[in-house]
Amino acid sequence: MQIYFSGVAIAICTFLVIGLFHPLVIKVEYQTGTRYWWVFLLLGLVSIIGAFFVADVFISAIIGVIGASLLWSIGELFSQKKRVEKGWFPMNPKRKHEYSPIDKNETLCPVHHGKSRYAIEEDSNCEA
Repeated sequence: MQIYFSGVAIAICTFLVIGLFHPLVIKVEYQTGTRYWWVFLLLGLVSIIGAFFVADVFISAIIGVIGASLLWSIGELFSQKKRVEKGWFPMNPKRKHEYSPIDKNETLCPVHHGKSRYAIEEDSNCEA
């Protein structure tokens, strides 16, 4: 009986690629906001088209996974902006003007009694 490892290897590489894109999206949104979403689009399309021209199945699959992850990251980039507006992730103070104001009493997290992190910080600053 012969054992084939290519499927498991592709799965592991897919897991690693997705794992790399999660912090990448967070970092890109923090540094530049959503203005470079088109770079993810361009690189994603190039990667997917490039995967069609690679004969090796393993390498072609990894390039395709990278392309799909780049395209998926476009939506995640805009979702990350919303997560920042809700106070779930830190806001870049240099780009504070790019975010929409949020209602301080908006229900966001039961741990913070329905207030965003920024409203909690403002309340604690007012008490001091």
